[in-house]
Amino acid sequence: MVLSHAVSESDVSVHSTFASRYVRTSLPRFKMPENSIPKEAAYQIINDELMLDGNPRLNLASFVTTWMEPECDKLIMSSINKNYVDMDEYPVTTELQNRCVNMIAHLFNAPLGETETAVGVGTVGSSEAIMLAGLAFKRKWQNKRKAEGKPVDKPNIVTGANVQVCWEKFARYFEVELKEVKLSEGYYVMDPEKAVEMVDENTICVAAILGSTLNGEFEDVKLLNDLLVEKNKETGWDTPIHVDAASGGFIAPFLYPELEWDFRLPLVKSINVSGHKYGLVYAGIGWVIWRNKEDLPEELIFHINYLGADQPTFTLNFSKGSSQVIAQYYQLIRLGYEGYRNVMENCRENMIVLREGLEKTERFNIVSKDEGVPLVAFSLKDNSSHTEFEVSDMLRRYGWIVPAYTMPPNAQHITVLRVVIREDFSRTLAERLVIDIEKVMCELDELPSRVMHKISLGEEKSEANSDNLMVTVKKSDMDKQREIIKGWKKFVSERKRTNGIC
Repeated sequence: MVLSHAVSESDVSVHSTFASRYVRTSLPRFKMPENSIPKEAAYQIINDELMLDGNPRLNLASFVTTWMEPECDKLIMSSINKNYVDMDEYPVTTELQNRCVNMIAHLFNAPLGETETAVGVGTVGSSEAIMLAGLAFKRKWQNKRKAEGKPVDKPNIVTGANVQVCWEKFARYFEVELKEVKLSEGYYVMDPEKAVEMVDENTICVAAILGSTLNGEFEDVKLLNDLLVEKNKETGWDTPIHVDAASGGFIAPFLYPELEWDFRLPLVKSINVSGHKYGLVYAGIGWVIWRNKEDLPEELIFHINYLGADQPTFTLNFSKGSSQVIAQYYQLIRLGYEGYRNVMENCRENMIVLREGLEKTERFNIVSKDEGVPLVAFSLKDNSSHTEFEVSDMLRRYGWIVPAYTMPPNAQHITVLRVVIREDFSRTLAERLVIDIEKVMCELDELPSRVMHKISLGEEKSEANSDNLMVTVKKSDMDKQREIIKGWKKFVSERKRTNGIC
């Protein structure tokens, strides 16, 4: 007689994950499940779904670091369970944060004495850093206006229309009017002269961008400072400048050391920078540095003692991980000035390779500038048949994530593609991307134009009747489907004949 033993569904010790019941049930999406599942099954199922994400290394939309050395990865994992805010419990981590603040302040030419410590704080990114800097400007402006017996109900900030959305968030969340200098075709950054014209007695600061998100261009902070100095003399105001150096703060000191944009300019009172961009750290770290203690009102700093000792804190959140702070310190001492300069020079060289490759195709206009963040922003010379959005969409088939977007007012009729050159984007990848863009352009040339495609998918077409008058003929769904299939069959057939080479 044959003996058999039925294994319980809950006994997964004899099964692989893919032989278990867990891969044939849907994952919970809205409610926590009633029962537990084995750790191996949970890992495998989640890991499999994450495979559908894009490849971070090929995500050319992002400025954020996607690669670090294995030694730094180890440091990150070993400190991932440390809460940064527990300063008394983790004094060395706090000391590393203070070292980073001082190193970055000196990099930005803060006017510090030999033994003087810098004023600044680590944040979860430049968005929080900008919120903190904005609050400091608003409070200083309010204090001065109150002392003069003047109203404090209408503060404003002057920026370019090219600012990142975090400035709009600050203005809305903290009730500050955002006065934007509009852009124009061919000039996609804030015009310093127009900005200074918009300044009034209620302006808490003018925000300049060192590395526009749109095309990587540095705004002329030096000219802005000089114009604002003159206006302050004429009016008796003391309108300051904040520099949003989220992208460019770790680039300019190494590639353009003579460029005056930082604390060398007297009206620059605070600077933010993203450690997780060209500071070369994974996402989750930013920094804000003030010129001196007087620029950060004391009443904004909180003091707590329920974690052990007296701890000053000026952040929008409380708990956060220590890993990114430690990773930033690793990069600063590991690379040093020499290493950062080499990385930035490599990024610039690979940017030039990509730009020249695109120019050789004679299909694109280059919108980005040579001096600025190492990126290439470009648009189609002829977008009457196909758009930049179609190019972006088809590049995804090759694994590339290249964003297409429209410019802000008054240049919203301009659409561009943008490739950000990060540390891990090599010359080989730059050359490969040019080849794939050329393939995409050849494929688009074989497809119906936008107008023809719209007609083939549309609900109507125009035909002449017996009286030679144009009438509208409605297409059935079946007619539309047949035309689409016919078009794609023709496209595939021609691709086979040419073996995909153009």
